[in-house]
Amino acid sequence: MNRIESVFSRLKSQNRAALIPFITAGDPDSAATVALMHRLTQAGVDLIELGVPFSDPMADGPTIQRSSERALKHHISLKDVFAIVAEFRKTNQNTPVVLMGYANPIEAMGHENFAQAASHAGVDGVLVVDYPPEECAEWVAHLKAQHIDPIFLLSPTTPESRIKQVAELARGYVYYVSLKGVTGASHLDLQEVGNRLSQLRAHIKIPIGVGFGIRDEQTARSIAEQADAVVIGSRIVEEIEHSSKTDLLMNVGALVESLRRAVDTRSNSSATGK
Repeated sequence: MNRIESVFSRLKSQNRAALIPFITAGDPDSAATVALMHRLTQAGVDLIELGVPFSDPMADGPTIQRSSERALKHHISLKDVFAIVAEFRKTNQNTPVVLMGYANPIEAMGHENFAQAASHAGVDGVLVVDYPPEECAEWVAHLKAQHIDPIFLLSPTTPESRIKQVAELARGYVYYVSLKGVTGASHLDLQEVGNRLSQLRAHIKIPIGVGFGIRDEQTARSIAEQADAVVIGSRIVEEIEHSSKTDLLMNVGALVESLRRAVDTRSNSSATGK
């Protein structure tokens, strides 16, 4: 059982939803990213999604786009991202880390080289926004050879045929994008999310996390009632953006601790299908 499977197995036995934060590697700098990862674990997160900075993050809204821009000003490369994970792993061998990004940097490195480097650094899963499941069998094979979980996105408009393909390929968990649009969007329809999750679980047997549009404790609590994981990115990245270096860890930690408490208040009778 790998780290991702272990986390979800433990949470299932406790009838709890996972809390998964997203931050961008190198924002505001490499050293701060490692410190933030440790602060996130202290605040009670179950898994960390670490964004790979990219110059054209098409699925991301302005907040996360700016985080990539800040990281790229420090010339954060894919190799630097691996170094950040490796540094984190020196003192944390338990918290899963999933890299989230775009195809171009991976294509430049090569699938096999990327998978080997990611495994060596201690990466547990990879989500590539612009790798459609219809075209990535070889990519998935390279990841699985290194015991890395391929994570896939599903959205409100994903057709059933693609859902079935993702169900065949995905490992670890599936990330359901709860809104049409980019990260940081609003107007989350909780009833629609619940209906869609029921439809997805007819095909997908691994955990399903929900992200996009979750910005406060109330929404996090409501999503935790329905999903296996709550993914929060833009709100946390905003806190990073607006915090001074002195207050960064304190502010982010306090925010995530409040979200952790909210997620853990889900009803024991909630039917998440786990």
